[in-house]
Amino acid sequence: MTTLRIEHPITDYETWRAAFDSFADARDRAGVQRYRVLRPVDDVRYICVDLDFATVEAAEAFRTFLRTTVWSDPGRAPALAGTPTARILSAPDDDR
Repeated sequence: MTTLRIEHPITDYETWRAAFDSFADARDRAGVQRYRVLRPVDDVRYICVDLDFATVEAAEAFRTFLRTTVWSDPGRAPALAGTPTARILSAPDDDR
């Protein structure tokens, strides 16, 4: 399992969530198997998203899509405040 972890500040959750939900089909086409949306308990204007993929390549491709198509266009990311951090993670024990 490979996870694309995204973190960034937001202006408000409801606007961010509506934009996130509008990309459900894109997530499905990209091969997202599961996702989790989290917020720090002490910062309601920050969001963390974990997107699970079968392969590193699929996660990389979706990260590229986000950078070039979503985050670069304020109309597609209306609640984005700041620059997202997007890291691709894998469980170290998966390699054993």
